[in-house]
Amino acid sequence: MGAISEFLASVPRRADGKRNWPSELKARIVAETLIEGETVKAVARRYELIPSTVSDWRRMARQGKLVLPNLEGIDFVPVEIEVPVPQPLAVTSSSTIDVIKDDVAVRLDAATPARRIAEIVRAIAT
Repeated sequence: MGAISEFLASVPRRADGKRNWPSELKARIVAETLIEGETVKAVARRYELIPSTVSDWRRMARQGKLVLPNLEGIDFVPVEIEVPVPQPLAVTSSSTIDVIKDDVAVRLDAATPARRIAEIVRAIAT
C-alpha cells in the first residue's frame, strides 16, 4: 500500500485538512468500483476513503455530475506491489550460480546442467 500512500500525499488538502479530490481522480476511483469482483469498500480502503464518499461519487456519476473516463477497450489488471527482493549473495567467482529463495541460498558450479538447476529451483520454491 506504500505506492497508494505516496500517491495520496500528492492530493491537495483544503484549509480544513480534508483532501480536495480533482473530478478526474474521483472519476477514476469510481471507475475502479465498476471492475468485476471489485467492491466500493475495497476501493475506498485502497484510497483511504470512507465507503460512503465513494458511493456519493458513484451517485454523482449516475446523475451525470461526474464524467467517467472512456472505459471501452480498457481492461484493468490487478497489481500487487511486493517487498523489494534482497540483494543476491556476493559472487565469489564467475564459475558459480547462486539460487536464492527467501532465506535459502544454494551455490552451484557453473557447469551444473540446466535440468539439475531447474530441479533445485523447484525444490526450494515449495
